[in-house]
Amino acid sequence: MAYRETGLDTYVHVCNRGTKKMPIYRNERDFERLRALLFYLNHDQPLPNHWTRDVEDMNALAWPSSWPERAPIVSVLAHTFMPNHIHLFLKETTEGGIARFMHRISMAYSKFINKKYDESGSLFEGTYKSRLITDEADFKNLAVYIMVKNPFELYPGGLARACQEFDTAYAEALRNPFTSLRHYDNPKDVSPILDRELLGELFDEQEHFKEFARETLLRRLEALEDYDL
Repeated sequence: MAYRETGLDTYVHVCNRGTKKMPIYRNERDFERLRALLFYLNHDQPLPNHWTRDVEDMNALAWPSSWPERAPIVSVLAHTFMPNHIHLFLKETTEGGIARFMHRISMAYSKFINKKYDESGSLFEGTYKSRLITDEADFKNLAVYIMVKNPFELYPGGLARACQEFDTAYAEALRNPFTSLRHYDNPKDVSPILDRELLGELFDEQEHFKEFARETLLRRLEALEDYDL
């Protein structure tokens, strides 16, 4: 469904797909830029012109000291970058923040890709899709859907094989740089993109999340399809 104004402190599952289901990144450097935009564009003011010149290492996600203090417009709770779409679990922390955040990312990343590959047009297909998340059960299931089910779909043999070989597939997902799963599994692996407050409380120990994910995928896989936007 299309995004509608939901007010402050609401939680939203957002999905943005590549136009005609085309890939949204072609190599690791493209992915690094897209991930970096989740950090640098989550700010209430426009960035300086030629802002990338102020960033020494795009992959390090460090806010330049010469810039005004960072003021995020949304909280990013979880993310996964699939080959042709992205899933985000967002909290609205400023009025209209999610719509603004998604517009900025779509425009900036499309501009980057077009310039790099001498192309034109939008990289994403129309308006992003979203779903309001309202209770604790939804929070937990969505976390599994975004950070485990989606990476499992890329496992050799697909989702069914990954569920059969859950421990091996989960270990591989933890090594996957395209998902935020590892940042919840290892509290010392801090990502400046993420706000761990909500999911960190729901899954206060690493094994709790893994076992909940196992149960959810093995017993309630069909229910998770409801989160596919």
